[in-house]
Parts: sequence; C-alpha cells; structure tokens
Amino acid sequence: MHAGNALNFLLTEAFTRQGGGRLRLRIDDLDSARVRPEYLENIFATLRWLGIGWDDGPRDVLDFQQHFSQHGRLGRYGALLAALGAVPGLVYACTCSRGAVAATAGPNGTYGGACRGRNLPLDTPGAAWRMRVPTGATVAFADGLLGPQTLDVAALVGDFVIRKKDGLPAYQTASLADDVADGTTLIVRGADLLPSTAAQLWLAGVAGGAWAAGFSEVRFVHHPLLLGPDGRKLSKSQQTPLDRGALADATLTVEGLRAQVGRWF
Repeated sequence: MHAGNALNFLLTEAFTRQGGGRLRLRIDDLDSARVRPEYLENIFATLRWLGIGWDDGPRDVLDFQQHFSQHGRLGRYGALLAALGAVPGLVYACTCSRGAVAATAGPNGTYGGACRGRNLPLDTPGAAWRMRVPTGATVAFADGLLGPQTLDVAALVGDFVIRKKDGLPAYQTASLADDVADGTTLIVRGADLLPSTAAQLWLAGVAGGAWAAGFSEVRFVHHPLLLGPDGRKLSKSQQTPLDRGALADATLTVEGLRAQVGRWF
C-alpha cells in the first residue's frame, strides 16, 4: 500500500457516498508473486486507519481467502476468454519472452507484434493470448473529472495480453469480468490508468453480449496523481509506502489526504 492508494480510496468513498451507492472492496490476487498475508493485512489496516467503511467484500484476511479470492472465480474468467477466443482473427498466441517484448516495444511500451502473423494455435504450450487491436481503434466516454475522452486503444495499449502464459487471466480480462459480474457502476482510478480503461472498454465491446451490456453502465473518474516533492508520482514503483510512522509530509496524513480529496471533489 502507498499514499496514492490511500488518496484513491478516499476519493472513491466520497463519490460513492455522494451518489448513494454501495462501496465494494475487491482485492486482486491472481498474481501470486505479489500476494502475501502481510500485504493483505496491510490493506485492511490501512482502510481502518483511513476511517473507510465498505458495504460489500471481505472483512478480514481469512474472510478474503475463504470467500473472495479471484482463484474461486476462474470459471467466470474462462467464460470470457472462451468467448473472445471463439471470434476468428481476434485473439492470437504469443510466445515472446519478456525480454523480447521489451526489446521490440513500440511507443508507450506497446507490443512490437512479432507473433501477430505467426498464426500459432491458441493451445500452444507456454503461449500467452493477445488481442489483435486494429489501428485506429478508439473508445469514447465522459469522465467525471476530465470530461469527454476519446482514447486511441492501439496507441495506448497495442495488442495487450488477455491470458498469461500460466493459463490464468491477465488483469484486463479479470477486471472486466469481475466488474460486470459485480454490477459495478463507478470506477475511480488514477489518470495513469487511462490505458487500462481504454483496453477494458474496447474488450467489452468486442466481447459483446452481457459483457458489453454490463460494462456500458459504468461511469469513470480518473483523478490526478499524488506527487512527491520531486514531482514524481507516489507509488509502489517509487517505493513510497503508506506508513504512519514515516508520513512527515502533512499531505500524507489522513487529514492531508482528505483535504486533497476536498479540493478535487
């Protein structure tokens, strides 16, 4: 957990309560390398410290592990992956290593396309699944803070992964499936996650059916990022933990974070 998470939580709570909605806690745990009991406990401790109460979702670590883990929803994700894989020419297998992807990445780190024309079978061992995003593919929506948005999906995310090499769904797939199944109507994110919103809106549209219908009701709010004294965003990648004993900057106290929410809200 880091200070940017805290600001996002408080802003999400403010929008939800203003709209008379229900606040849901959902924790992604498909990436086993990033899931540890102490990390899970830190989430609940941070929410209690911030004074945020949620209406739906796990109450503690044990409740999460027993009833809310994403590993209990693999059938949900498999249904979406099967629907996408059944559309001719939409999904393709990719065996590129992380190093190869990084070495040939295009603008914004988009995939270079080495496997796009290889026509590998989707059941190729050790292959990830990517979406074939056509040039010029766009999505449009009205953002609660940024106003009308038209995003170029190909430029922002390129041919993004929907199933990882281990067979588990990638973030974009699982997030979309969970939002539709949960009946989510409001998603609050940092502005740096606009590419994910673009990917998920486009994915819902091409999946069609219940996924397109369910995701069409979602409203989005992309908020400015919380910046440190050096102008860089406060995030996990910058090692800016949310630690009560280390928050010397007044902006990073609960009162400071709530004041920032008040200025944006």
